[in-house]
Order: sequence, then C-alpha cells, then structure tokens
Amino acid sequence: MSGFAIFNIEVKKSEEYKEYVEKVKPIAEKFGGEYIVRGGETKVLEGTWAYPRTVVIKFPSYEKALEWYNSDEYKPIKQIRLENSIGNGIIIKGV
Repeated sequence: MSGFAIFNIEVKKSEEYKEYVEKVKPIAEKFGGEYIVRGGETKVLEGTWAYPRTVVIKFPSYEKALEWYNSDEYKPIKQIRLENSIGNGIIIKGV
C-alpha cells in the first residue's frame, strides 16, 4: 500500500525557499518518492484551503514515507522549508 506525503504551504521567502526545492527531490527519490503534484493551478471547490501551494509525494509504502520524513538526510532540508514557509503536512496511507 502506497504512502503519500501531502503538504499545503505558503512560501514566505521565495529566494531562500529555492534551496529547499533544489535539495528535497533527490532525497525523496532516494526513499522511493515520486512527485505527483508540486504546486500548480488550484481551484478550491469546498471549504477552506489554507495555503496556495500543494505538494503530493507518493512513496512505495506508508513506512517509507515516514522513513523519508524522519531521516537524517531530510532533517536539514526540512529546516529550510520550515524557516521560509508556513503550512500543514500529513503522511497518509493510500490504496
């Protein structure tokens, strides 16, 4: 069963955030991650969508997604995102 990392974010410091964008993809790929959505045009149909940017990364399993998120490789990269954006994130089991 696949695992998905889903983030809904607003970039606050775009120049600094570019470093995150450059560095995160190879680390996600190392854990089997594949970007399904990375930004793009959005139309809110129901309720509230807090932030304008959505990212969805598919992993081979829920466990692999958690392994990526908690890895020593991702830790310093995650800090770049946290310092330059605000948002929400979840890891969820897929079908």
